[in-house]
Amino acid sequence: MDMIRLEHVSKSFSSKEILRDFSLSVKEGEFLTVIGRSGCGKTTMLKTMNGLHPPDSGHVFVDGREINEENVIKLRRNMGYVIQNRGLFPHMTVEKNITYVPVISGKKNKAANRELALRLLGAVGLEESMLLRYPAELSGGQQQRVGIARALAADPKIMLMDEPFGALDEITKQAMQDEIMRLHKELGLTIVFITHDIREAMKLGDRMLVMDQGKILQLDKPEAIREHPADSFVKELIGLDNRRYKL
Repeated sequence: MDMIRLEHVSKSFSSKEILRDFSLSVKEGEFLTVIGRSGCGKTTMLKTMNGLHPPDSGHVFVDGREINEENVIKLRRNMGYVIQNRGLFPHMTVEKNITYVPVISGKKNKAANRELALRLLGAVGLEESMLLRYPAELSGGQQQRVGIARALAADPKIMLMDEPFGALDEITKQAMQDEIMRLHKELGLTIVFITHDIREAMKLGDRMLVMDQGKILQLDKPEAIREHPADSFVKELIGLDNRRYKL
């Protein structure tokens, strides 16, 4: 079953075309990594998936339903969205950051919300002692884990992740990669994960999408792309894997 489907989507900003007749299907439970040069349309693609950027033409389906003005908020509640700078509220404790979405959705039971925050802290590998800290009191890796916990608080079927580990040091990044792979497996999440790191894309993805200039250059399993690059750009990209290179 397709959890996300884009059909002939085009999107422009200020007369500049970002996505061009773009079609893509993401299966339920799939981990799709997305890589390409800056400005190639990766983030725009992600934002069409959760309705932040409605397409100029074409159709976007989530869990079998087309996104429109009437259902976009409801469909978005089934998605977690994680970005590089974590997007935590600096004036809120870790507990309040994690439970923000449930609270604004009407779940006001403090005891139940605390239990939820504790469970999700454990799920992302953080201690209970973090609960009452503020983001500024946490390391970058800890903040990123809280960001993932907050995204999980809505019990999403889908996680959309835009370079979530890009600002982390190599050791912390590898730990977070292992963490998100574990969560993907245990929770059965559908994940679309944008990265500039070819090694990260290869490690994490069930399939890997290579984009350039708003189009798909290649979409396949990482090992298939490594062995049979579609063109010279993809071939060069795969060659950079051995040099630990980021686009």
